[in-house]
Amino acid sequence: MSPNSNPFLRGYQNLSIDRTLCITYEDDCPPIWRPLHPSQAHLPDDQVALFPCLFNNDFALVTEGQDVAADLEAQCQTEGVVRTVVYAVNGDDLGRPAHVGDAYSEEAAREVVRRLSFETGFYSRCWEISSAHLSAQAGRFLAELADIATPSDFLFVAFRIPYSPAIGVKLIATPWTDANLQLVEGVTAEQLRQAHRRKAMPESLVEALHLAAAADVRMLVFDVDAPVLDGLPLYDDEQPP
Repeated sequence: MSPNSNPFLRGYQNLSIDRTLCITYEDDCPPIWRPLHPSQAHLPDDQVALFPCLFNNDFALVTEGQDVAADLEAQCQTEGVVRTVVYAVNGDDLGRPAHVGDAYSEEAAREVVRRLSFETGFYSRCWEISSAHLSAQAGRFLAELADIATPSDFLFVAFRIPYSPAIGVKLIATPWTDANLQLVEGVTAEQLRQAHRRKAMPESLVEALHLAAAADVRMLVFDVDAPVLDGLPLYDDEQPP
């Protein structure tokens, strides 16, 4: 598995909205997209769309009805017309910038982000995966933790599920990223990983928990009858009952 991949990650990360202008110029040229200059970012859409503008490679300036500073005007050598205002939804797709789509109002773009980002935290944070992703040693280690009070500095709690061989894990203080862990626990993700290793936690369990927690998973269930998670290592040694 690539060190930069995480099979627990789903959907786009770090969604953002960028207000851009669709501008036409010269009859034989295709439309181009530019952001408004920050000095005009306060203008509502109805004072931008269908108005003439000046633009360069970095930004556009609406000219009709607006006072444009001479030094800014001098930076823009091309004239055009703003045909429409577009709210581009962008994100991060496994480390690569991704254009998700366009909306034609800020409200509509925010609704797209809300639907894709799982902001409430009440869903899509519980995973059930095969216990074959743990070595036999890791399975025994986790089972023992489920039968005692898991030490609080582990930042997770293991528990048994009644009438089932499955074992669940409640992850705490997720996501396990440097920024979040420094804020809530005063440690980095690597320091927490090393702390788990010093507690003799088997590597397959360390890897599974840290990948899940980095993706902001809160509940993780290991069950012999659950499906395998594509991209997460499998272990062929016999799993404990």
